[in-house]
Amino acid sequence: MSPSEIPSAEGASPRRLCVYNSGFLTQSRIKRILSLAGWQVSLGQPKDGDWVGVWGDAPSAQRGVAVAEGRNAPVLRVEDAFLRSLHPGRVAHEPPLGLLLDTTGMHFDASRPSDLETLLIEDPLDDTALLNDARMLMARMMRERLSKYSACERDILAPDPGYVLVIDQAENDASVRASVPDAKVAKARFAEMLYYAQTEHPAARILIRSHPETRAGKRGGHYTEDQAQGRISFVDGNIAPADLFSGATAVYTLSSQMGFEAILAGHKPRVFGTPFYAGWGLSEDEHSLDRRQRKLTRAQLFAAAMIKFPVWYDPFEDCLCDLARVMDVIEARRRAWQDDHQGWVGQNIRLWKRPHMNAMFGQHKQMRFGKSASGTARTMVWGSGPATVSDAWRVEDGFIRSQGLGAELVPPLSLALDDLGMYYDPTRPSRLETLISESADLPDDAVARTRRLMARIVSEGVTKYHSGTVSPSDEALGETHRILVPGQVEDDASILLGSPDITSNSALLECVRAKNPEAHILYKPHPDVLAGLRPGAVPQALDWADEVTTDAPIACLFGKVDALWTLTSLAGFEALMRGLPVTTLGVPFYAGWGLTTDLCEMPDRRTVKVPLEGLVHAALIAYPRYFDPVTGQTCPVEVVLDRLATGAIQTPPRLRALSKAQGLLSTYSWLWRR
Repeated sequence: MSPSEIPSAEGASPRRLCVYNSGFLTQSRIKRILSLAGWQVSLGQPKDGDWVGVWGDAPSAQRGVAVAEGRNAPVLRVEDAFLRSLHPGRVAHEPPLGLLLDTTGMHFDASRPSDLETLLIEDPLDDTALLNDARMLMARMMRERLSKYSACERDILAPDPGYVLVIDQAENDASVRASVPDAKVAKARFAEMLYYAQTEHPAARILIRSHPETRAGKRGGHYTEDQAQGRISFVDGNIAPADLFSGATAVYTLSSQMGFEAILAGHKPRVFGTPFYAGWGLSEDEHSLDRRQRKLTRAQLFAAAMIKFPVWYDPFEDCLCDLARVMDVIEARRRAWQDDHQGWVGQNIRLWKRPHMNAMFGQHKQMRFGKSASGTARTMVWGSGPATVSDAWRVEDGFIRSQGLGAELVPPLSLALDDLGMYYDPTRPSRLETLISESADLPDDAVARTRRLMARIVSEGVTKYHSGTVSPSDEALGETHRILVPGQVEDDASILLGSPDITSNSALLECVRAKNPEAHILYKPHPDVLAGLRPGAVPQALDWADEVTTDAPIACLFGKVDALWTLTSLAGFEALMRGLPVTTLGVPFYAGWGLTTDLCEMPDRRTVKVPLEGLVHAALIAYPRYFDPVTGQTCPVEVVLDRLATGAIQTPPRLRALSKAQGLLSTYSWLWRR
């Protein structure tokens, strides 16, 4: 039964689901997903029309099954979906991002039919759009190294290729019991599998991959260190399954989900049990499964198991969603875990920023400030400030920042961590520059996502800061060539480091007028300068500009001009997304890639021609980290756009009051920066 066939919570009344496992009531995420899928979780005896809910084949499920048999009630079996979370539930108590709801059996138990098996047998799985989506998402899953549990170290080295991969599973796992009910026989079956791996590949190294719960000490496995002899060894470190598949010459499994993932990675795994992915011509099976006579492609298997069958959940919008959204969420969370789980020491970070920085970077280990890093912790420094270590990471505001000014102490919705340099410093490489150069040929799913993101940004008028209320009329701008010149903060690091020839707004305006004597020049001062918080005012701006606008949101101005000229302003990047020609007189991060007219010498590193989608994907998806102020969690960029659109962002009153005192505190800068 696919999610579309499950009773909906909208319209028809939800079906009552009687449960006898406390987890259905105490784990709010599971209860919420069931509710959204049309099930009302409750206690008590089932009546006519009621169902009994049980968790897979857990010991507690037998109570529910017994009640259902006694009351002649149907059973709904619930299990985690195949992309669950970063860590197993037993390890980190993370709630799942999806569920499998089966009305006839269990996907891992081939002794009787299940909804997933029926879907694989009876559904045509021939819809072109569905299969195209399946291929695209399958490639993304492998490329982004996603798995049921997606926490993996970023820089850990995979084993040298050419090995045979043998996959262990946790003792007493339900999928193992479904294939081999007796625990002793199961132990022997795993030993047999290891024997076959050796005899069928007599010259190859054999690597055993333990289950994450075994590595965490939560449950035992079927292999011990005693078996790691000669050419047999255990996989060392938390390596992503996709990385293990890329170096393997063969894969052996009993019933692990990794066997399914091996198929997605292009392997034909040797299967010694009866998992849901066996029997379709995509694996070498030790057991024949009479009901499974159909031959499937990888795309068809993925479409059924990952798109049509699961019920996926968006924790930010609190609604059911598609697989792509779940991938967005997992990628954002996995990146945060990879960055933060070793801990951070923050330096050159102002007092008012610290609570927000800790909320954003301290969810896995609380941040410390001002001290030298110790142990595995790394050092994070704000901007170009001094650092106590040579390998410090740099952090700055992202490019979709807030619904107000940083100088007014509005907390940012995005921050950019850079282990190489800073994006506004063209004198040295940065991680953003690397990401842009690698984005010349994005995969189709990344291009599609980026185009959707750009469309939203343009239609919703999103810029770094949301400020201003009045837009000039077309009549006021005249009919000549219209050029928008955004002012900047003159002591901004992007000008000090990235604009060697022109360093003031007045010199910028003079240059633009000299090169465009007949144009109608519209000058917009920077919001921080207008607020009197930063230097850069140009009292004589009308000596060169035809008009100065102070109240108009820059997003409104983009649609009223023909071009934009700038030193290094982010407005140039925002204008590119609106299709405006952009001329740069400095070296901003978006210049030098073939998308702008550049009047300043570009770094030799920028030799690749990058499409607009590649630039935007690097700058808005791959580079910054985003923070959802509603849930207090790391999130994808789309969630930040949702919050800006709904106005669900409020500046704390204490920060608004603190911003008014900033002028006084700046006199005692040593105190302000402590």
